[in-house]
Amino acid sequence: MSFKSDIDIAQEAKPELITKIAQKLNINEEFLECYGRYKAKIDYNIMDHYKDKPNGKLILVTAITPTPAGEGKTTTTVGLGDALSYIGKKAVIALREPSLGPVFGVKGGAAGGGYAQVIPMEDINLHFTGDIHAVTTANNLIAALLDNHIQQGNKLGIDVRRIVWKRCMDMNDRQLRDMVNGLGGKANGTPREDGFDITVASEIMAVLCLSKDLDDLKSKVARIILAYSFEGKPITVADIKAQGAVAALLKDALKPNLVQTLEQTPAFIHGGPFANIAHGCNSLMATRLALKLGDYVVTEAGFGADLGAEKFIDIKCRQSGLRPDAVVIVATARALKLHGGVAKADLGTENIEAISRGIENLLKHVHNIKNVFGLPAVVAINRFPLDTEDELAYIESKCKELGVSVILSEVWAKGGAGGKELAEEVVAVIERGERDFRFAYDESLNIRDKISAIATKIYGADGVDYVGNAEKQIDDIEALGYGSLPICMAKTQYSLSDDASKLGRPTNFRISVKSIKASVGAGFIVVITGDIMTMPGLPKVPSAEAIDVDATGKISGLF
Repeated sequence: MSFKSDIDIAQEAKPELITKIAQKLNINEEFLECYGRYKAKIDYNIMDHYKDKPNGKLILVTAITPTPAGEGKTTTTVGLGDALSYIGKKAVIALREPSLGPVFGVKGGAAGGGYAQVIPMEDINLHFTGDIHAVTTANNLIAALLDNHIQQGNKLGIDVRRIVWKRCMDMNDRQLRDMVNGLGGKANGTPREDGFDITVASEIMAVLCLSKDLDDLKSKVARIILAYSFEGKPITVADIKAQGAVAALLKDALKPNLVQTLEQTPAFIHGGPFANIAHGCNSLMATRLALKLGDYVVTEAGFGADLGAEKFIDIKCRQSGLRPDAVVIVATARALKLHGGVAKADLGTENIEAISRGIENLLKHVHNIKNVFGLPAVVAINRFPLDTEDELAYIESKCKELGVSVILSEVWAKGGAGGKELAEEVVAVIERGERDFRFAYDESLNIRDKISAIATKIYGADGVDYVGNAEKQIDDIEALGYGSLPICMAKTQYSLSDDASKLGRPTNFRISVKSIKASVGAGFIVVITGDIMTMPGLPKVPSAEAIDVDATGKISGLF
């Protein structure tokens, strides 16, 4: 059986003009800034017109620990939005923007799949409206101004051995992780060790996504710590007088992007922090706007619930006051078999025993959503053609033991119609109002206790070990008065532990913390664990090798 590729389906679609999509949401023309016929930015001043309107219902889509078998979290998010529209609800979708690193690397794009996609797919996965480029430029402007300050006399007494601000680019390029720059004599700067992060790991991206408005963005940028002086004093963006220029660069990037699904459901796609090395949520601006314009808002958080959902709740919700009304946890029988030890080549064969082992991963995520965060949950199973009825029945029975309903989702093949039952169940769960929301930890705890709470409650670890200077870094951050900030764990997405090889629901493990950094502008503390890197590398066979464009400008090979 042959299937059309995602890009073929997207290119065959007949999208509605973006002005018509805006009209569905009652967006006045004065707030609409069109980027061609099928995408637009929305002026953030529109929020003044909706400040007294009650919010719609917020649905968070998350997933089990990801595997090479694929789970389809973004596909489910898009399909659920279409399904809510299909059953007559005024639905809006809010997603992150894809990074070029994964697009050209191994993961591919992030626009959904099959008949549950956002379009224009090629634009969204490539340059889109230039937001990520603006973040890159803003980040690197700060780096240039910092090094220029040192070159021009260093009045702030910056210790070049304690510069924590890195340059960035939106690409997987391991060659840039560590370097020495400023070589070539006095005129070329001060020689020092440096390196690049991928743009979506930049604190500027986090600030963009967590800012309430332009003034808030400027204030957050001003607080970013760039380095430390010889006396140990933090040197901030405000100290080098860069916050105004950075805000000017990000003025348009702060405006949410409006596009549509294949079924013309409105979708805001804005901001793109990774969830394994950043906080993994789309922008607060887009989420807040969607909640004012729609009755149901479907959003997602990156990777598994141990990363994206935890950060969505403990960082984004804590800062914004938002609260999810329901959570959808996405899984597949194939992925559960892989978590149960089955080789990828054998996933098409029925194996209840493997599912019984792998389902522990799903059940841990369900437990976290229900029992740690106090939120109602629905499990969505993306059905594949070779899934058997016995496998699906087993998954359903185990989830029901935890009081969670399981719904088969066929949005990849059928679009909104394939998610009708899922949409109806999510609406029913919301209407029952069984929410007892809470965070995983109290922000008044010290840094070590907050890290321990995430590691033990969310990951199931026995405890935390600190390596190298990590404990001294904690002591320094607390001494500077930043100990009350929430935690942003940088951890592998492939395991509940910090070891990517430990699949399923690992036990008898500890989390190894290697370094700590205060991202004061974004409002959280980054904790780097295991072998996580803030600049990924390309695989042996990058996806870029299959991407091409013909003489007419038609792109192929994206997925």
